[in-house]
Amino acid sequence: MVIVLPACQHELQRFPEEIRGDVADALARLDAGQSLTMPLSRPMSIIGNGVHELRLKDRSGAYRVFYVLSGAGIVYVLHALQKKTQATPKSNLDLARKRLKELKL
Repeated sequence: MVIVLPACQHELQRFPEEIRGDVADALARLDAGQSLTMPLSRPMSIIGNGVHELRLKDRSGAYRVFYVLSGAGIVYVLHALQKKTQATPKSNLDLARKRLKELKL
């Protein structure tokens, strides 16, 4: 099961249609039990245990979606952003941490 947090749903709606399709495909693969690896996904332990980052790109830029795999087989989508710089801004990392903490997994 995939659960997109309501605030993250709004963030994803701002993504281009092609990127939203890629996100939906990746989440469907996770929901089916597949494990995603680089270059599509990588662990983001800097945010929290079990958190990963989807890495997507098109002509308009780079996009990131943070998600966590719970022990119950649920994928929680925490935060989505368009990257404007090489490094992910600290404010985005902090927001993902805050949303993860609110889940109380």
